[in-house]
Amino acid sequence: MGGLSAFMAQNVKKPENIKLVVSDRFVDENGKPIEWEVRCISSEENEVLQRDCIRQIPIPGKRNQYRQAADTVLYGRKLAAACTVFPNLNDAELQDSYHVKCAEDLIVKLLSVPGELAAYIDYLEGMCSPNQSLGDLVDEAKN
Repeated sequence: MGGLSAFMAQNVKKPENIKLVVSDRFVDENGKPIEWEVRCISSEENEVLQRDCIRQIPIPGKRNQYRQAADTVLYGRKLAAACTVFPNLNDAELQDSYHVKCAEDLIVKLLSVPGELAAYIDYLEGMCSPNQSLGDLVDEAKN
């Protein structure tokens, strides 16, 4: 398979989901840490997340002028929620057990030990965009 046929949608390799232990606090009945399943989101999904996290901030003293600012905390939460396949962060029973109503809030409750959520988000950012930093994403969103 060469030439343009390698670029046809049906011939493009799809990223495989990855299983990893995100926290050793979630264990099965034998005390073994439970693996989470994560996926790499598409460029389109990532663009939606980025747009959802850009805020227009008024420039003091300049009427009708704004600057863009990225809410990096919200982006990290949205990325973590979008990439997590298992556990199902949209499960109503799981959300109810933590008294939250959305996947972004649930991920914060699940990974509540300092550093857990940050490490998870860092892993996902590296997995989904290994050649782009969050600063690059902010610059891209501004253009």
